[in-house]
Amino acid sequence: MLGFRKYMTNALAHDLKKLQSRAFDRAEWAAETLRHYHAAVPKLKGDAVCQIQSLYHWMFVPTTLWPFNIQDALADCLEVLDKGKRLNPRQRLLMELLPESPDETVCAAVAEHEVRVQKGTYENLIKTQAKYSQNELAIKNDPQLRRQWLQIKAAFDVSSYCDHKGVIRRTMSTERNLRPSFSVNLRRRNDVFHAAFDAFCLRWNLYGMQHDEPLLLKLAVNLTPFGTMIHIPAYWSFDPKRDISWDAIAKLHRTRVHGRQGSALAEGMAERMKAAEKLQQLDDECLRLGLKGEKKNAFLCAGLGWVSATSPKRISRLRAEFKNRQLRVKAE
Repeated sequence: MLGFRKYMTNALAHDLKKLQSRAFDRAEWAAETLRHYHAAVPKLKGDAVCQIQSLYHWMFVPTTLWPFNIQDALADCLEVLDKGKRLNPRQRLLMELLPESPDETVCAAVAEHEVRVQKGTYENLIKTQAKYSQNELAIKNDPQLRRQWLQIKAAFDVSSYCDHKGVIRRTMSTERNLRPSFSVNLRRRNDVFHAAFDAFCLRWNLYGMQHDEPLLLKLAVNLTPFGTMIHIPAYWSFDPKRDISWDAIAKLHRTRVHGRQGSALAEGMAERMKAAEKLQQLDDECLRLGLKGEKKNAFLCAGLGWVSATSPKRISRLRAEFKNRQLRVKAE
């Protein structure tokens, strides 16, 4: 029993240390689920541990890259397993579809970016902060904004819509402006508040209010699980050459990009795949004819349309590439 407690304490401490420097109080937020995981694992059978392993590894990926709430999914699976039940087919499918967690290099770069996002500091990516400062000063001293905010406070109990920092956020923008919900029922107080607050934020280019202070939108660069989004506020007189540090943004985006890309590379890959398929047929023919050594190499070169002096190593590399792709397709 003492050995189990020591294992659990050490494992949990090790995991929380990984998350200690992460933004959004990640270590504190993850503690209970990780404690539950380490308490459950020694009691589980091997297949059950393997099934939830991918979710556990994703717990250390910055939440910016999560395609869904990984922690909720892990907690739900642990509750099922605690009861001695098996995960159902849909739960297992979810974990099978989840890609392998990004490596440490990706996680470190994204975690650093998350810290900046939490603080709202994009100075490493945006050059002309003066445009923001100029507009922020203008709205903070605008009597009409103050008057409209007082009207909203008179009509609604705004404190009920604040987070722990006193911030009220407008409805968030989404990719292609496809919003999860676009309906408004004016007979519901909450719906009316959010509609009125969104209209107020649209008028003044805000992402929200903190206590009685307007929070002006910034030119921002944010990673998502599916790509990199650059948000240019409507009020911003955008100069692509002077406003943005494109090299820094490209470096951040390329963190997740593996290998080179481009039309020439794509065409080359298509040609190699065509040659690889032909090579498989030629290999079968060589086996049937009993060809080996130089005769086999000459036969393969002729079949591929290559000069007879082509090195056998080039043919071997092409063969290996084809087999690796075939293995990946079968695995998927």
